[in-house]
Amino acid sequence: MAAVSDRRELDIAVFGATGFVGWLLARYLAGHAPSEVRIGLAGRSTQRLAQVQAELGPAAADWSLVPADASDPASLAALAGRTRVIATTVGPYRRYGQALVEACVEAGTDYADLTGEVLFMRETSERHHARAKASGARIVHACGFDSIPSDLGVLLLDRAAQEDGAGDLEQTTLVVTAAKGGFSGGTIASLKGQLEEVKSDPALGRIVADPYALSPDRGAEPGLGPERDLRGIERSDDAGGWVGPFVMASTNTRVVRRSNALQDFAYGRRFRYREVTGFGSGPAAPVKAAALTGALAALQAGLDFGPTRSLLDRVLPEPGEGPSEAKQRGGFFRLEIHAHTSGGAHYRVKVAARGDPGYLATSVMLGESALCLALDGDRLPARAGVLTPATGMGTPLVDRLRAAGHTYEVLRVAEPAAG
Repeated sequence: MAAVSDRRELDIAVFGATGFVGWLLARYLAGHAPSEVRIGLAGRSTQRLAQVQAELGPAAADWSLVPADASDPASLAALAGRTRVIATTVGPYRRYGQALVEACVEAGTDYADLTGEVLFMRETSERHHARAKASGARIVHACGFDSIPSDLGVLLLDRAAQEDGAGDLEQTTLVVTAAKGGFSGGTIASLKGQLEEVKSDPALGRIVADPYALSPDRGAEPGLGPERDLRGIERSDDAGGWVGPFVMASTNTRVVRRSNALQDFAYGRRFRYREVTGFGSGPAAPVKAAALTGALAALQAGLDFGPTRSLLDRVLPEPGEGPSEAKQRGGFFRLEIHAHTSGGAHYRVKVAARGDPGYLATSVMLGESALCLALDGDRLPARAGVLTPATGMGTPLVDRLRAAGHTYEVLRVAEPAAG
């Protein structure tokens, strides 16, 4: 794998630093990056970048300001040539992100983003995976709440099972046990864009619906039958009660399955994966699960229908907007991933963090991803191409997130005694 020269001017460039999440990312790096890390702020307006720099205080006083525009490939090529890593928050990515990915591939520059857009990840994989492998670029998608907890959690379960000689992963289920936070404006914009594309082109709808849409070799997938995302409610032994849909499952499950395939199906040829929201076992649990199911279906239908979409646009956040500092700090998420192995073992990983999942906690995840790519080269998987968090960074990123206060706790669950 080709190596990026350490003689580049910058270690990390934050593209989109004048946006809401970009500013959160820059603030995180200002507070947590080692002083010797060379950081740049990139965006369309040098004046606005200077304002962001001033807001960040003394830690960012020497950071470079780099003019770059998502619609100007030459400026993106210049940016990619100056830095070793680009962390971008400029979305929707399918609309604004392809040129930056291409610039990073050509320059051999590592890249991390926050996309949850299956169509964008599918397109970059098809267009750029082989070329990125040749140039040594790690193009790592989904480095936020989409899809780091899911992807790294499953990776840790597999490592634990292999270390114990407990066999391959089989039925594996992520259960969101508690979460507090608002919808991200960028996520809403991406959802709107995908709905519009699917509506105009049924072939794209089939890609989005395919559980293996991000597989590097669709024909090599094990063919275990349909792995549909949960749309109704049901009882789950692993969750200990009633479960309903999880809004991010349609992205996360495909990312995790890509991780398995990129590792030559290291999790196993009978690995099955899904994600759900848990509601407990009390009398009100099925009612709550049904209410969430209905609300999610209504939201998607509302965004897909012109008159109701115009009403929703008035209340849903726009890209570049976000909650107050107090609301961000009051947010959190807790989830568990259960895996049953071919050897009959049951493992569980608990993943948790403070901070609004789509904003504050995500800025930590993307910030540590950028630092991991920039500083942990000797420990990273010897792999380049269009990657996932698990395949591009793996356990070094887990170590960083644990040090940043996130929980990744793996344990083997005792099976009930027979008879």
